[in-house]
Amino acid sequence: MRHSLIILFIGMLFAGCATEAEQPNIIYILADDLGYKELGSYGQEIIRTPHLDQLADEGMRFTQHYSGSPVCAPSRGTLLTGKHTGNAYVRDNLEMGGWGPDEPEGQLPLLDAEFTIAEMLKPMGYATGFIGKWGLGGPDSEGHPNNQGFDQFYGYLCQRVAHNYYPTHLWQNGEPDSLVGHAYFAAHQKIDEPLDTIEEYYDRFAAEHYAPDLMLESALDFVDANKDNPFFLVFATPVPHLALQVPLESLNEYPDSMDTEHFLGGSYLPHPRPHAAYAAMITRMDRDIGTLLSRLEELGLGDNTVVMFSSDNGTTYSRGVDASYFNSVGTLRGLKGSVFEGGVRVPMIAKWPGKIKAGSTTDHVSAFWDVMPTIAAITGAEAPSAIDGTSFLPALQGENQEPGEPLYWEYHAFGGMQGVRMGDWKGVRLEIRRQDDAPVQLFNLAIDEDETTDVADQHPEIVREIRAIMDSRQTSEIESWNFARNAKYQ
Repeated sequence: MRHSLIILFIGMLFAGCATEAEQPNIIYILADDLGYKELGSYGQEIIRTPHLDQLADEGMRFTQHYSGSPVCAPSRGTLLTGKHTGNAYVRDNLEMGGWGPDEPEGQLPLLDAEFTIAEMLKPMGYATGFIGKWGLGGPDSEGHPNNQGFDQFYGYLCQRVAHNYYPTHLWQNGEPDSLVGHAYFAAHQKIDEPLDTIEEYYDRFAAEHYAPDLMLESALDFVDANKDNPFFLVFATPVPHLALQVPLESLNEYPDSMDTEHFLGGSYLPHPRPHAAYAAMITRMDRDIGTLLSRLEELGLGDNTVVMFSSDNGTTYSRGVDASYFNSVGTLRGLKGSVFEGGVRVPMIAKWPGKIKAGSTTDHVSAFWDVMPTIAAITGAEAPSAIDGTSFLPALQGENQEPGEPLYWEYHAFGGMQGVRMGDWKGVRLEIRRQDDAPVQLFNLAIDEDETTDVADQHPEIVREIRAIMDSRQTSEIESWNFARNAKYQ
């Protein structure tokens, strides 16, 4: 009897070790232009997000997590490479084609020399997939996902094409997936007066296949195909980036009373019910994420999968989206395109059963470039030494983690701007391309989270430190990204 118990104990011990040794799957879910307070778990009161709220209940919610940039492409680049925009190759959206149906697709591509999370994980035996919106290189470019470590890609290569949720095609690896029956129409139109009926609107600005539906199918297929080996999946939904487009059954989940005026378009496509459409897009995204997470449970993968969710920047300033109506960033200053808090502070939720305490919250300060070293620490992979990020795995495990290196952002539109977070201090410099010596504004986020009071005059030593960080950026190969006064901005 005693001998049997010893054997049983040894067996249980080894079983436990084997479980610990299993490489966890990693799913990183990236929303597009989702504001800091557009989830129920972050205080949203109008838009329904039950599945993401459940994810927060089952995992950890970050209160001070930051995107890589205030706009799409550079933010994605910082996420994948672990480099902030002062050291990264891609530092802004830079178009490499045109807007017409026969124009070349894509934005400035990631260089082949860049090293991504996918390339880091492949030697560890991980299958790698990227599904959704890419924005880091068009067809046949060195920045194509298949050239950046991803075995599988499905979605939009080009951010311009992603401005229409009913495109003529998506991309399956290196080949276009033509969506039969979809006709090209410009994604930025203005109508003179509201259309007579909602049906007329959908006849004009919709088609059979809603792109996010196809992306969900592809994500489910990827998980199904790789259920027996470790995988890394980036699910980069284009939602809720404009245009306002959502299937009618989702739109009707929200009442007509939400809207009193039509959006006639111009900056993006028009919509007769803009408030309802925006809310419905996010709720449908939430539903899709719930479907993906349910598939993990059905396959018995839930306990061995790390799930992270975030957004590439804050809520857009573009007409058609009403950030004040939804209280999208709360009282934070700025929106998309700004290095103030509302442009770069984003929701972040992480779940890892048995490793991350359910229903927990952390105020650890982190950013997109910290994701690469964190995934390295989780999987045992070797992260490159020449990155800017610091693993936040201790924070995920409930430890009181000390702050990492100061956070840095730069953005080149609107006159050029830089931002630095150093402890509780936030430094912002604006109009750099229009002033010879643009001043640094200084805010104490511990008592002024909304960045209302510039205290630079009171703390010149802190300003000098922040200015030195701003001045330490690497010179970019793109002339207009070096804040030169006379350089043509691209």
